[in-house]
Amino acid sequence: MASTPVPTTETAESAGATSTVTTQEWEAMANFLKNVYEYRTDDGADPTKLFQRKVNKRVVPDYYDIIKEPMNLSTIKSKISNKKYTNFSDFVRDLALIPHNAQVYNRQDSQAYVDALEEDVKNDDPESRKKRGRPPRVDTPMEARIKTIMKAIRKPRNQQNKLMVSAFERVPDKAVMPEYHSEIKSPMAMDILKRKLKRKKYNSVDHFMVDVELMFENAKQYNEEDSQIYKDAVHLQKESRKVAKAEKEKPDTEYVMEEGRIPMPSGIVHNGELWKVGDWVHIQNANDLTKPIVAQIYRTWQDANGGQWVNACWYYRPEQTVHRFDRHFFENEVVKTGQYRDHRIDEVVDRCFVMFITRYNKGRPRDFPSDKEIYVCEARYNEENHKLNKIKTWASCLPDEVRDKDYVMDLFDAPRKLKKVPSPIAYLLKDEQKEDDDLPKPEWGAENAPPKIGAVHRRPRDPKDSPPPEPTPPPPPTPPPVPVMQTPSLPTASSHGYESSRNYPIAQAPTLTPMPAPTPQQHHAPPAYTPTHAQHYHSHSQSPAPHLHQQAPPPPVYQPITPHVPFTPQPTAPMQSFQTPRAAPSYQQPYPQHLPPNYKAPQPVEVYVMADHANASIPLEIREQFQRDEKGRVLFFTAPPLNVEEPLTTGGRALGHSARYLAAKAKKETLKANKRKQDDANTDARDAAAKKVKADDEDKFNKAVQDLSIKALKALEDQLAMTTKSDLTHLFHGQNNLGIESVIDQLTEVQKVVMLKELQREIHVREREESRRIPITGMTARLEEKY
Repeated sequence: MASTPVPTTETAESAGATSTVTTQEWEAMANFLKNVYEYRTDDGADPTKLFQRKVNKRVVPDYYDIIKEPMNLSTIKSKISNKKYTNFSDFVRDLALIPHNAQVYNRQDSQAYVDALEEDVKNDDPESRKKRGRPPRVDTPMEARIKTIMKAIRKPRNQQNKLMVSAFERVPDKAVMPEYHSEIKSPMAMDILKRKLKRKKYNSVDHFMVDVELMFENAKQYNEEDSQIYKDAVHLQKESRKVAKAEKEKPDTEYVMEEGRIPMPSGIVHNGELWKVGDWVHIQNANDLTKPIVAQIYRTWQDANGGQWVNACWYYRPEQTVHRFDRHFFENEVVKTGQYRDHRIDEVVDRCFVMFITRYNKGRPRDFPSDKEIYVCEARYNEENHKLNKIKTWASCLPDEVRDKDYVMDLFDAPRKLKKVPSPIAYLLKDEQKEDDDLPKPEWGAENAPPKIGAVHRRPRDPKDSPPPEPTPPPPPTPPPVPVMQTPSLPTASSHGYESSRNYPIAQAPTLTPMPAPTPQQHHAPPAYTPTHAQHYHSHSQSPAPHLHQQAPPPPVYQPITPHVPFTPQPTAPMQSFQTPRAAPSYQQPYPQHLPPNYKAPQPVEVYVMADHANASIPLEIREQFQRDEKGRVLFFTAPPLNVEEPLTTGGRALGHSARYLAAKAKKETLKANKRKQDDANTDARDAAAKKVKADDEDKFNKAVQDLSIKALKALEDQLAMTTKSDLTHLFHGQNNLGIESVIDQLTEVQKVVMLKELQREIHVREREESRRIPITGMTARLEEKY
């Protein structure tokens, strides 16, 4: 039983109190409630449906007898919209009331009780901020109008208190009502309207209304006039027309989305490319720049500040998921998630492509650039229970706008066999892990990025999971060519192929010295191959010994390749083999795997480069400051450059510049020094000239300001004169000059009378003051003289 939320402390006196909720808290409330509305279960059900509206008292009369403080999501939404919360804790309390009321009133096995608990678990989950069920709603004004019309069609009820639209939800089943389909040639229903709207099939409200009219006309054609369906069709047809007319008269400004979003259905142009819904992209991964996020664009819009955004569905790499330790994955495999995240268009790095498993082995998309990554997808990843479920229908994983679109493929000559490889994070398994342990958690990092790394476990394998593939048996040995024999003094060639990334330039290569022998036969060795899997270092060849006699004659003096120059594999020089009459069976024994005394191990790789997308994340102005290869990638060296203390020599003499070069260099340095001296001598003259130019500019500026001030004062004087004239005209009601002079004379006489009266008053006051002063005389001085 859930604990009762803290009772409200709001009183009648405090109802009008000033709100203490900040702008950030209002936004947090709105975003939180939006996430609650958008949450869906694994099967697509909406657990909030029972809590969106208040309970109908006529349907459930005893509810309000038991529940004293009813609460629902629409009430909370209204309070947020009208900013009625005075503090943040009131919002939290209202949210807590919803699951509390459901658990108080309902039985524990009821759906409302289960959904209320699911909401509680979701709110308590620390990883809930990482999950998002569906992409945000970004509707154009036309789409918003169509949705309003569809809502209006769904509201009316008939005399039987049944929704009129219930008979129009779906087209009758052809197996149940074949006569309907024989009479109605173009069936139409609400689910078809909704599907076409999602897939952007309508280009106007009128286009949508054509299908609406068709739906109701079909009903009127098939049913009798006195039937309830016919009457419902007539009523809904009139209602849809009335709402459509009202919606078309409204301006587009009334349909601005939340947060000022402006849909961009045609896509976004960024860096000279068009990015639109359905495109597969690489997005910057804040946790690992070398592993960008594989995603598909679902929405494109522009915010109120002009910023352009995309909403994309993430696809995880195997190392970002939680799975059983012995699970195998295809190379370049990704899995679909339920993560629909918003990203600025600047975060889109590059294009990529994801193919379903049924097509990946048959070919590749036509005209898709060969330097872009192509991934394969077989399963969707459930982050709630960390399960991988195979996808049955690939179209269900794509945006509605592109579900009915396909791409052309260049087919292989024959379907390729796909190979699975062990989990890239199988090494994370610990010896103490057991089958009954709880599922481990992935390690999260940045806010808007996939997990930094997933996890593995020993829990029992799900019955739906396929067992790991059996170890691949080694291929049978290839039949040996014509038996040959190598002279005893000839050193064996290395069967230890040093491997590095295909992007890494090679700094040095070993030199081998061949030994002469009679009757040479020419053989051309294939170009050098550099596999990309580092775990194959020093792998021994399983082929018989004839491969060991091939050696390349080196030049007399081998100079190491300059570190910043990439190495391009070239076919080696012709090889020499020496044939003897020994019997072939002697070569069926495996060759000893010890190294000869004069064997020289291959040099380690000294230069590295990052992948193209990681290199592109480094600003160009920074990359230009370092050594780069011909593709502009920054070179990383494993060691600092050598400090050659002794000068290089040739023929017993130290290498150096010629006397002519040194003399020219000295002359050039002298000219530079003389020029610097001359420049220093002319500095004072340049400064004086610059000061004079600056003073002249200031004088011109001051004179211009003075002229403008005079003009401004003259204009002000004219304005004052005009204003004064206008005020006088208004004061004297537009009279002529004689009338104005008469009024002025009257005012003058009045002023004289007033001034005369004022003068008389002052004389009277002065006389009264004099009469009150009675002098006192006697032996001493008068008081007024003393004081």
